[in-house]
Order: sequence, then structure tokens, then C-alpha cells
Amino acid sequence: MDEKSKAIGSLPVPNVQSLSEEFHGSESIPLRYLRAEAELDPVVSDDDWEIPIVDFSRLIDPELSAQESARLHLACRDWGFFQLINHNIPYEVIEKVKVDVTKFFKLPLEEKKACRQLPGNLEGYGQLFVMSEDQKLDWADILYLNTQPVKQRNMSFWPSQPLTFRHTLDKYSSELYLLADVVLGFMAKNLGINPEVFANMFKDGIQSVRVNYYPPCPLAEKVLGFSPHSDGSLITLVLQANQVQGLQIKKNGGWVTVKPLSGAFVVNIGDSLEILSNGIYQSIEHRAIVNKEKERISIAAFHSPNSDFMIGPLPDISGVNEARYRTLNNKDFIKLFFSAKLEGKSLLDGMKLNR
Repeated sequence: MDEKSKAIGSLPVPNVQSLSEEFHGSESIPLRYLRAEAELDPVVSDDDWEIPIVDFSRLIDPELSAQESARLHLACRDWGFFQLINHNIPYEVIEKVKVDVTKFFKLPLEEKKACRQLPGNLEGYGQLFVMSEDQKLDWADILYLNTQPVKQRNMSFWPSQPLTFRHTLDKYSSELYLLADVVLGFMAKNLGINPEVFANMFKDGIQSVRVNYYPPCPLAEKVLGFSPHSDGSLITLVLQANQVQGLQIKKNGGWVTVKPLSGAFVVNIGDSLEILSNGIYQSIEHRAIVNKEKERISIAAFHSPNSDFMIGPLPDISGVNEARYRTLNNKDFIKLFFSAKLEGKSLLDGMKLNR
């Protein structure tokens, strides 16, 4: 992960939180943020679809596990997204991380810039996936950090304010790392794979956290907070830090707005797991929209194999006869993912064989 960070980065962009304050009450914003697709792409009625719910407490209950594991399998196969409830991560851990990330974004800009991204680095406060000076931009600021394994952390990018931030994120990331490991174990069984295969893959596995800050926008219907994309990870666990909705997923050609349950994680399949499962589980395009009046904050934790693991269809997948994707070292796969702007599932399309 460290080598990857030195090899690639993102071009500097204006601070969107400052733009939000500057253009508050205005009828215009900088042209680079105006996105025709924000208005043109169809949005499915909120009442038409709701993503599946998986109960972690039932998943680990010997008497209920088979039934809930089947529910998990269908959610991964048919949706690529689900909400995970009753996950056993202490309430106070979740609430503390919400409070501290919110406090960080309320700091003066100069204080936040103390952990800004540097040239050739992915970590820090700024933005990702900006590859050209004329590229359309997302209406968001982000804080991106390597969190697990601990030896991969670069603490110079970790905020020192609020004072509890580092301890809070350390505790939160550790709890989430263990949860992801257990969930991946159940996914392995559902795919007909020995869970030890996934356990070895996730030993010293990579976890990174991206805190997304979407400030209010006077032309909210004309911008995007996060461009349509799929994640490069195995799985991503997203926590909503406040109650403003904004995550949308692609379903049957339209966009479905996710309604996060209080205290739940929104979990999605990433490109790596689609490749490893040879397409049985598929990563899903998603995007973020913004609000005209209210800020939105989300915390996404990406979980990927260790750097040396080979990303390719696993030979033991049930019912698979022919590989549909090429195989690539995870370190190179991560470099590919971060070296281009977000364009739907273009990276994964490039990994497919016999296209």
C-alpha cells in the first residue's frame, strides 16, 4: 500500500467546503462541478426498491446461521449491496467516530490542511481520482487514510484535532477489520470455498478509510457528490455519520436511493470479490448525490486482500468451469484502480476475458 501511495496521486482541487460557503444562496457554481448526468439519469421511486437486510447476530447463531447465510448469499448474488444490522460493534465506538469526523470537518480550513494530501500520495485531506485539469469534479472533500494493518499507517496524515481522533479511528478500524473478516468467512462458505482460503487472503489484508464530506450545494440537482463507480475492494462497509441520505445504487438501469438504518452498515461487493468469485457476486455501480440545505458525512471502510495476493478467479468456486477474468497481483490491481478517473465499472470491464 505504501509503494502504491508513492507511485500515484490526484491533482489538487479547490476546497468544496469553502466553495459551499462562498456560493451559499447563489444561483451559480464553478462550471467544473456541473454534471448533465445528475439531472438526466433516471432515479427509481424510493418506494420501488429497498436493499436487503442481513442480521449478523443470526448469522453467527448456530441455530439460525444456515437461514441467514442463505439470505446473505442472495443479497450478494442479486444485489451486491445489503445493510448489516446487529453487528456487535459497540454503540459507543460507532457514535464516537461519528462525532470525531464531524468535528474534524468543522475545523478551520488551515487546521484541516495540516494533514492535506501531498503530490504522489493518496492519503490525507483533499480529493482522489482527479487526473486532468479539465475533468468534471465531485462536490465533496475527503479524508483518506490507510488504517490496517497498523504497520502501513502514516500518522502524519492522521488528524491531531480533535484530540481523540486518532484513538477513535484506531478503535473503530480494528473493530471493523474483525467484523469484515467474519463476514468474508460466511461469503466464502456460500461460494463453496474453504474459509481458510479467504482467511489467508485477508491475513495482513488492507483496510483503508475514506471519510466523505458533502457540503450543501445551491445547485444540488446539477452536481454529483461522488461519480458513478464500483469499489476495488473485496467488501466495503459504509457508516452514515448523519441522517442525510445521498447514496444511490444502479439497479435495472436506474438509480435507487439507499435509506440507511440507524447504526447499520451498508455493505457492498467490490471488484476484487467479483473477480475472485468469477462473477457470481458482482460489484455494483453507485454514486452520491448532495443536499441543497444540509451537509452529509459518510465513512467508508474498504477491505482488500494482502498486497501479494493474486486477484483472479478462484479454482474452487462452486459450478465454475471457465475463468471469466484475468489474474493480477493485488498491488498492481490497486495501482490500476487509483490511476484513472472514476468511470462506472470500466476497470473491471478491462479485466474480463473474451469480451
